[in-house]
Amino acid sequence: MWPASRAGAVLTVNLSAIAENYRYLVSRLGKTVCAAVVKADAYGLGIAQVAPVLEKAGAKHFFVAHVDEGLALRPFLSPHISVTVLHGPRPDAAEVCVRNNLRPVLNSLEQVAVLRDLAAKMDKPLDVAIQLDTGMSRFGLSEADIHKLAESPELLNGLSVSLVMSHLACADTPENPANTMQRERFEAYAHVLPKAVLSLSASSGIFLGPQFHFDLVRPGAALYGVAPQNEGDNPLKPVVGLQAHILQIRHLSKGDRVGYGLTWQASGSCRVATIATGYADGFARAGAAAGCAWYKGYRLPILGRISMDSMTVDLSAVPECLLKEDSMVELLNESYGVDAVAKAEGTIGYEVLTSLGRRYHRVYATAA
Repeated sequence: MWPASRAGAVLTVNLSAIAENYRYLVSRLGKTVCAAVVKADAYGLGIAQVAPVLEKAGAKHFFVAHVDEGLALRPFLSPHISVTVLHGPRPDAAEVCVRNNLRPVLNSLEQVAVLRDLAAKMDKPLDVAIQLDTGMSRFGLSEADIHKLAESPELLNGLSVSLVMSHLACADTPENPANTMQRERFEAYAHVLPKAVLSLSASSGIFLGPQFHFDLVRPGAALYGVAPQNEGDNPLKPVVGLQAHILQIRHLSKGDRVGYGLTWQASGSCRVATIATGYADGFARAGAAAGCAWYKGYRLPILGRISMDSMTVDLSAVPECLLKEDSMVELLNESYGVDAVAKAEGTIGYEVLTSLGRRYHRVYATAA
């Protein structure tokens, strides 16, 4: 993390909002357990800071994608907290995974065989999760694999299956019939496997209703303020704010052009600012023309193409007396968050959040 005195921008992470979001999700769940997904360094916000806050808020089960993410997470959690590795271990990583008290998710019969052999080698039962492919064709055992396990239970010798899970492909669009189809497949597949905790829903699935909750849910992006559904108000607290320094202010005349390719042209006299954030900091070049920054409530349209380390915004609406070089403009705030930036860029809030760069000075805020 760069010091504030030298960084071009400051990213503020509201840890209290993350805890509030976790507790809000819990309030929707009844007896269902609410885990916490902290893969990709807590969606780019920092597991060292985020994970202890989530544990304090009540999370007892954490999920990561890779074994090394689990190894990095362990020091920041109490020893009794469960950590599950969604991708499962590659063959050479299986022993490291289980010896560090990380539960692997087995996504194929090949992974089942690796863990079965490891259980025999270690001469003890190994705690594992099994993922089922219910229609997304991404991770998990196929229908044929599931029936093979059901017909040959010895394939699970030495394995204690404590979790059976799947993942919804269309949970952010509640009306999509694929949601019900996947839920029904999940129920049918799980019925022929060893009895275990069942988990189908991540962030968006929580909002589909109790029939999708089962025993455990696995929210990730919702913890960090990303809208769980494509329509309607976002019930979650915004978590991140971003302010970037103005590096230069200049006056342009009619006909002057801005940025690579000279794609934007002034229709009259105007004032513009170059600010210290670019696509290397998580603001995509695509869709820039629809994006904006903010200063004291004034909207500042982005002009031309975003560069690697900077972008240009229109200051014309701001009274000149209010601005000077090294002032800070807002690129993310409570009313213009990652979902709004994603809409301008033609992507999703998840991608914006996890792309926020490492050159920011970071401030971790908690409620007073």
